[in-house]
Amino acid sequence: FPAARASGRAEHLAIMSSQPLPGWVSFTTSGLGGIFGWVFIHPVNTIGVRMNLASARNPGVKVSMLSFAKTTVKENGFMTLYNGIGAGIWRQIFYASSRYGLFQVFRDTLATYREVDFASRLACATAAGGCAAYISCPCEVSLVRMSNDASLPQADRRNYKGVMDCGMRIAREEGVGAFWRGSTPFVTRACLVGATQVATYDQFKTIYSGFGIKGNANVVCSSFTAGLVYSTITMPFESAKNRMASQKPDPTTGKLPYRGTMQTMKAVAGAEGALALYSGFAPYFMRCGGHTVLMFFMVEKLQKLYKASK
Repeated sequence: FPAARASGRAEHLAIMSSQPLPGWVSFTTSGLGGIFGWVFIHPVNTIGVRMNLASARNPGVKVSMLSFAKTTVKENGFMTLYNGIGAGIWRQIFYASSRYGLFQVFRDTLATYREVDFASRLACATAAGGCAAYISCPCEVSLVRMSNDASLPQADRRNYKGVMDCGMRIAREEGVGAFWRGSTPFVTRACLVGATQVATYDQFKTIYSGFGIKGNANVVCSSFTAGLVYSTITMPFESAKNRMASQKPDPTTGKLPYRGTMQTMKAVAGAEGALALYSGFAPYFMRCGGHTVLMFFMVEKLQKLYKASK
């Protein structure tokens, strides 16, 4: 009898695994997984944003991630690395939940009409990433501003009191449209992440399996390697987004120095060299790879718990 019950339980779980998840489960587990990962990754993201924007204030100056982190902690304190954590969590609520939630909804809806092949998954992931990025732009702008504020000279700091204060001041002082300043590189980056992350992650899982790397070790290795690929591809767009999101109008002309994605990347490369677009790459890669592993680990656990409860 115990064997029969175990067999029935396994069959039930297999049936549940093959059925599409309700939309609210996809969105909720994705958001919770994103928040879980971000709590650990936020300090790395803060260092990455500050390194990237520091290169704009000090063109040509080379600095390692470790020395930059030590200097930042020494001058401002360790807890300043958590500046903007509220905006980061709100970003996960909107971006992570929408990105993976929409992907699962798009994929499962498409599956009712046709077989979901590799190209279909890429299209779903790309569309979901772009939609999620546009939805979460206000949180992204607030995150960049708050993460970098403490590293600015005293006279240039905006001194936001929190994520709500940041959002209200941006809307009041610069207009609601400022929340979508830098949306083009953010959306483009999200589309590229959706495409490259899905494709390379699946491919690397197969490659590492061939080397005998299985289970959780396979997930970690595949996620970090995929993170390296999409980090390399999307870093210039991340740099452009950071500069566009944190810029101030010229005090003389009143004009913004960065007006579009390609114009920003061209201006930065022309003035500081193409490698300036990769300033802060090490923490950016750690953020992408680390958050991918932590987020999907938690998402898988939560979705398995939901299926087991049915």
